[in-house]
Order: sequence, then structure tokens, then C-alpha cells
Amino acid sequence: MICKSEAIGAHRGARWLTRGLLVASLAAGLGACTKTTERDVTGSIPTDYRQRHPITIGEKDRTLELFVGAGRGGLTPTQRAELLAFAQTWRRDGAGGITIDRPVGGANDRASLDTMKQVLSILVSAGVPNHGIGVRPYQAGGVKLAALKINYPTVRADAGPCGLWPKDLGPGNDPEHFENTPYYNLGCATQRNLAAMVDNPHDLVQPRAETPAYQAKRTFGMDKWRKGESPVTTYPDANKGAISDLGK
Repeated sequence: MICKSEAIGAHRGARWLTRGLLVASLAAGLGACTKTTERDVTGSIPTDYRQRHPITIGEKDRTLELFVGAGRGGLTPTQRAELLAFAQTWRRDGAGGITIDRPVGGANDRASLDTMKQVLSILVSAGVPNHGIGVRPYQAGGVKLAALKINYPTVRADAGPCGLWPKDLGPGNDPEHFENTPYYNLGCATQRNLAAMVDNPHDLVQPRAETPAYQAKRTFGMDKWRKGESPVTTYPDANKGAISDLGK
């Protein structure tokens, strides 16, 4: 025989079980509606051209080739000027020592040796230390006009390569054609040109230190401000070249 209290407890248990099943089914339904597919995750990635074509910084050799004739040793005036400019550039952005590759075994073997001695003298006189210059021979082979190759490593910025088209731009079965996303090569030339124009690649990584403030100008302006005068600088000849004065 089942008591009245037991019947009421069983009824309440069945009611709570039904509610629990309803909540579980609703949660499962909502979870199915908000399911994130792999395609949704991929589409949420920014399509910034700076991420597709980043500017990288690394070492790259800068080379100066000096052609030496077999019948004449030494540098021409033009080659001397180029070598001096090359040495000045090394002092500014060189990331290592200077290496001279001298041709041997060719028709201009003797002339290249005499020219190399002159090159060493000019580099040292331009401020390159002796311990920062290295010489290594290379076989000229059958080349009659082998060159002295002077090079040093430098830090350079680069981007690319450009001109890559991994996907067709025309209509097709690819669903990405309907997502209004830029094509892969967009922005590559801009990044590559920016990297080529930067004089100091370190500026792309961190800013330079600020220069000291012009104290004389600051003191002059503060004195005027304390006296109640306008600190604005006046230029008497500022309007001399105005269009309205041309007919006077």
C-alpha cells in the first residue's frame, strides 16, 4: 500500500525530471545553433595586407665591383670616388667587416693585385680600420676582365616576393569569392617599396631617441608669456611675396 506522501513525492520527482529533460534539450538546441565551424574561424582572421606581406629585417651584402684591365693597374678617378663613397656608407650602416674578393689566375692577375693595394690604402684613409678588412682570392677562370668585389653586410628591410596569385580571381566554386575579401597580392608592392625607401631599417622596429629641446627658444617664449606679451613669432617679410602685392 502506497502512502499519500510517497505518491506526492513520486509526482514531484517526475515533474522535476521532466523539467530537467526540457532544459537539457533546449541547451542542446542552442548549442547546435551557435556551433562554430572551421570556416567561421578562418573568416574572422583580419585580411590586413601588412600581415600577408610583412616587412622583414635581415642582413644583406652590399657590393661594389671595380673592373681592372690587364694592361692597367690602379683605379680611375671615377672608381676612386665610388670607393670613397662606399667607405663612408660602411661607416654609417655597416654591420660587419669589409671583404675584398680578388681575382686570381686570370689575365689581370697582376693588375688586380696592384689595384687591391690601392684599394686597401683608400679604405684605411677613409676611416676603415685594418682589422676590419679581409682579403680572399677567387678563381677568375676564363674571364678576361674579372672585377675586384668589395662587399660588407648591412641590415636591410625587405618584403615579398610579390606577384603571387594562389587563387583564381574569376568566379568559381570557391565560396571566398562571395566574402568580399581582398586578393592575396594586394598591398605587396606597397610594402616592398616602403622597405626599399627606408634609410634606417631600425626605425621600423623602434623609434629613435628624441633630440634635446631648443632651450633658447623655450626661454624666449616663457619670458614673453610672463610679461603678458604674445609668444607668437612675427615675420616682417612674410607677406612680401603675396599675390596681392604683385601689381604694386
